[in-house]
Amino acid sequence: MAERSYIIPYSKNTRKRHYHKTERGRVVNFVVQLEVEVEGEWKPVVRYDCSHKFTHRDAYNLRGRQRKEELGLTYEEALTFADEDLDRIGRAIKSLLLAEGIHEHLRKEKH
Repeated sequence: MAERSYIIPYSKNTRKRHYHKTERGRVVNFVVQLEVEVEGEWKPVVRYDCSHKFTHRDAYNLRGRQRKEELGLTYEEALTFADEDLDRIGRAIKSLLLAEGIHEHLRKEKH
């Protein structure tokens, strides 16, 4: 049995948390989630997992309520999809923050 866990920061207050466990080369458990830091506490925004014995995506609102969407994928497929989806979102967040930073810098230069 092998377990892997890591965190990838996308920005100062946005990150991806990844965990998966394999047995004999097959994924038997996983959680991959996008988290944001709110008032010093990390909160999930989107989470992919198999906690109810099926692959699904939970999306959370600001009140912490979740909307569950069944994926209909194998554990391996869902794990790959989750990593790629959250990395795509993470790149978009970085791009937005970079664009905002450049915009702010240019605005300050004009004054």
